[in-house]
Amino acid sequence: MKIVIVTDAWQPQVNGVVRTLKKTRDHLIAFGNDVVMLTTEGYRTIPCPSYPSIPLALFPGRKIARELTHFKPDAIHIATEGPLGMAARRWCLRHKVKFTTSYHTQFPEYLRLRLPIPLSWSYAWFRCFHNQAIHTLVPTESQKQRLEQHGFTNVCVWGRGVDTDIFSPDSPQQLDVARPISLNMGRVAIEKNIESYLNLDLPGTKIVVGDGPDLDMLKQRYPDVIFTGAKFGKELASWVAAADVFVFPSKTDTFGLVLLEAMACGVPVAAYPVTGPIDVIQHGVTGFLDKDLKTAVLNALELKSVDCINVARQHSWEACTSIFLNLMHNNSTGPDINNLSSG
Repeated sequence: MKIVIVTDAWQPQVNGVVRTLKKTRDHLIAFGNDVVMLTTEGYRTIPCPSYPSIPLALFPGRKIARELTHFKPDAIHIATEGPLGMAARRWCLRHKVKFTTSYHTQFPEYLRLRLPIPLSWSYAWFRCFHNQAIHTLVPTESQKQRLEQHGFTNVCVWGRGVDTDIFSPDSPQQLDVARPISLNMGRVAIEKNIESYLNLDLPGTKIVVGDGPDLDMLKQRYPDVIFTGAKFGKELASWVAAADVFVFPSKTDTFGLVLLEAMACGVPVAAYPVTGPIDVIQHGVTGFLDKDLKTAVLNALELKSVDCINVARQHSWEACTSIFLNLMHNNSTGPDINNLSSG
């Protein structure tokens, strides 16, 4: 099957969306499919306002149209709602070509944290964007229900996996710091609600692994916290495996891929009982959920590493990619795409 995935989020960005798309692409190819990623590579770009590490393509419409026409895909998946995603969507609608989308991030809530934009306005725009798709793919059942409450239609669950060859309890960092070690990893940005974790009065040592627009500010504000910056691969896993509890303070993630990665390293999770954690964490087994984050942390410290590892191993990227591929087969573009021009 020939599949095009259009995404504004791609390397060298480091986030859950990019990791999900990379793993999906790799397993689609391993299954024998022909996959083309249409990303910002090769486009003139500008930094995203308030998020300069994210490049946005300038005027991508004509090039996207040429590439879609040239490749003649059997399925088109639009992964993001940025300039590339909007250009691909316009082309599909103009030529009456079926496509699917995915909703990776709660952008209305993110935008509200940075700009005084009413949630109702943002949800109206995103609803318009996604409801033209044959299916909108979301990572959890609770996110599906959330979007349906906002008027989204044809929403399907496409879960997430974890690479247990990388994320495992083996070879943890040897840290000469006070125990217990609490750790957070991911994008260091306001929408991740990291200060709710950093402000907690906890025993031991706090560590934050990752990079992002708020890193320098938080380093200055919290000098007693260890900020490692971005880590990758097995080195990243070694930092996670060194922790006694993984703290996930975000209230706006649709899934939280890092939850599975922490569990695969044998680290129980402390989180709020919100979308993402309530779908991924087995309360009292692989983590603890509480509206009081400190309570969640202290209780999670009592949980068993082996239970976290066993549950994480049940989530494979192979199974997740099979779900994605089935949706692509069920919603193929159809034979008429071979007769289209790029206009």
